[in-house]
Amino acid sequence: MAENNSTRQPEYSCFKEAVCINAQRIYDSCSDKDCLEDLQVYFSDQTQPIINRAVSVKTRKVKILTVNVDVESVPFNKGFYSVDMTFYFLVEVAATLSPGSAPVMVCGVATFNKKVILFGSEASSKDFSSRDCRHCSSCSEEAAALPEAVVQTVDPVVLASRFCECPEKNSCPGFCIPSCINCCSCPCGGQFEDVPASRELYITIGLFTIVQLQRPVAMMIPAYDFCVPDKESQFSTGDPCEMFRRIQFPLSDFFPNRLQDCDQD
Repeated sequence: MAENNSTRQPEYSCFKEAVCINAQRIYDSCSDKDCLEDLQVYFSDQTQPIINRAVSVKTRKVKILTVNVDVESVPFNKGFYSVDMTFYFLVEVAATLSPGSAPVMVCGVATFNKKVILFGSEASSKDFSSRDCRHCSSCSEEAAALPEAVVQTVDPVVLASRFCECPEKNSCPGFCIPSCINCCSCPCGGQFEDVPASRELYITIGLFTIVQLQRPVAMMIPAYDFCVPDKESQFSTGDPCEMFRRIQFPLSDFFPNRLQDCDQD
């Protein structure tokens, strides 16, 4: 009887050798669930006039544009570092200009600052690579000894929004958005500084983040074998209908899970 290659599993039980690799070791990490209340949404000179004339505004979606991360050592606490994060959110809203009219989709930007303190160990070595174009030591020794901070996050959950009149005592000057975000990532267009505003939008969102401090280290790990693929490509230039017939019918898309099915999962 021929052996079924689709069900055959690779054998990794045979230890062959111990190998040394360069890897990023995580020295400390934390996960947070933050409820960010009343974040002001800033609009550009192209979109703020629409907000000024709107009778109602509904927040549709919030995405993360980017996160600026800065790492500094904590004085009198060796091995610990503060990780300062600045989150930039792209807020998509639907503005209704008159009752019964179709909403106009516009976008704005919100920002949030967060700081955590984590253990990142100590190191004084400098790393140079043949792939690195910075052959001269242009960075300070302190910067070279800092660990690398990695921030993982998902798009926030919109919890609430508040649309209100701009107070007369407040000129609503807006804020300075980094040029790299305004040019490359933000589709709003226009400039965000000194924008006349008569109405403001505040949102409350839920944010999930994981922050890690890591350093490159040489580690010894067990090696079993090379990662040789054990299946063939399914790509075919033949009859597309034949390929379609091989696809299983997506029953789960037509019949949602029942309550007891969810409990079993």
